[in-house]
Amino acid sequence: MEELSTDLKKAIMLLKSLILHYHGLDEDEKAILRAAAQQMNSEEELEWANSFISEDYLSAFERSKDYFSKNLALLPDAQKLQHLKNVWEDNYKKGYVTEMETTAILTLAKIWEIEKEFMSIIQE
Repeated sequence: MEELSTDLKKAIMLLKSLILHYHGLDEDEKAILRAAAQQMNSEEELEWANSFISEDYLSAFERSKDYFSKNLALLPDAQKLQHLKNVWEDNYKKGYVTEMETTAILTLAKIWEIEKEFMSIIQE
């Protein structure tokens, strides 16, 4: 597997952390994020993402969209879909996905022009 750039790792960890932060970050969600960071060798990037979010929780989603537009949105559609699918699956590990979390993921899919493809994936 190709080593990911630091910027891409930051974007992926920001995506995961942003969605899991929607209702606060409980112990299960922290464990999911730690496991994802360990798997990607991106513990520092996770710390960066959490700091980014904590700077201002209310504007975190809007600020994240700008960051994603410079990193994740430029990837091929298949890779963008895979990252959204991974976030969906990570989020689902806690046993549920809320309407707000789903809306946030779908909003990103729409912005990245892969909404139809993502809907097909999650309906399986």
